[in-house]
Amino acid sequence: MDFEQIYKAYYIQVFSYVMTFSGNPEEAEEVTQKAFFKALLSIEKFRGESSHYTWLCTIAKNIYLDKKRDEQKHRRSVLSEKDTSVNIEEGLEDKDTALRIHRILHQMEEPYKEVFQLRVFGELSFSDIGNLFGKTESWARVTFHRAKIKIKDKLEQ
Repeated sequence: MDFEQIYKAYYIQVFSYVMTFSGNPEEAEEVTQKAFFKALLSIEKFRGESSHYTWLCTIAKNIYLDKKRDEQKHRRSVLSEKDTSVNIEEGLEDKDTALRIHRILHQMEEPYKEVFQLRVFGELSFSDIGNLFGKTESWARVTFHRAKIKIKDKLEQ
């Protein structure tokens, strides 16, 4: 079976498999495409100890997990970035500041309040937050950034 036949035979199945744990069609398509590209580059290494489908799904799963690990690393680095004004995340460690931030959050309008809480306390990725709201990852990033600015402004008052 040549690679074009493998692609035609298994693309939809691998895409469906990735959708089961991704839940995001764009992300599932990206992961599936990367999996087939990686498989194409290493087709000579396929030993036939499993089916093509199992082999492709394993590649796709590993790509997805790597992607999520990278997103988590990025999320940690974003949260650890030092800000020249008030660093909200560090402020949560100080009880007085944490209480002030929680009071501000309590009064904050949606969706800023929920996006901030999902990002900081729920530790969700921007992609996951965007999916929850039926919006894009960029929307989640902008909303989070605006929420941080609102909190900083109130803290400085």
